[in-house]
Amino acid sequence: MTAPEFAGSRPTSTQLRHSTMLAAVVAGVLLVTCVLPAEYGVDPTGIGRMLGLTQMGEVKLALAEEAASNAAAEASADSVIAASEAAPGNAVPAAEAGTASGAARGERTDTTEISLVAGKGGEVKLRMPSGTKAAYAWTVTGGVVNSDMHGDSTNAPKDWFVSYRKRQGVRSDAGELVAGFSGNHGWYWRNRGSAPVTVRLVTTGSYGGIDKHL
Repeated sequence: MTAPEFAGSRPTSTQLRHSTMLAAVVAGVLLVTCVLPAEYGVDPTGIGRMLGLTQMGEVKLALAEEAASNAAAEASADSVIAASEAAPGNAVPAAEAGTASGAARGERTDTTEISLVAGKGGEVKLRMPSGTKAAYAWTVTGGVVNSDMHGDSTNAPKDWFVSYRKRQGVRSDAGELVAGFSGNHGWYWRNRGSAPVTVRLVTTGSYGGIDKHL
């Protein structure tokens, strides 16, 4: 004997359609107000920024871009450096190599300052032959920065570089930069804070020149 069926014990087709439509609307609202801002930094309604989700998404995207760029650079580092050092135009003449310590080329000292508004970055690069060295010290006024000490070879593809040292949320750093290959070597700083900062860099060494990029 089968159990009796009571009227109304099963949802009607109209009720199922209404439930499906309601679930789709709720999912769409959550997608626009929460998922897109938090994962992709896309905030068409402005609610995500009010909740702090858009900022989270923007940081995720920035970190993902930096990680992808660094992974690509490190994967090709050995081959590009080898090609750069083998190129005739990049060879350091014996006379220059013998004076790179400062005898004939002469050591120089430079003080460079760059101002970074909130969310922006800038860099300073030294033009250095392979094997030359530069002592450095930099300090931040007004907050902290994320830093990346890196170099790019003269014959390297566009946007190729090798990171030597990365730091986050720091006010200062000092040490010695050694050029592993002929090219541009220096520092990139990004201001992740809400107020402008100033980075003051002092360098001493036998580099050929110094360039600032904002």
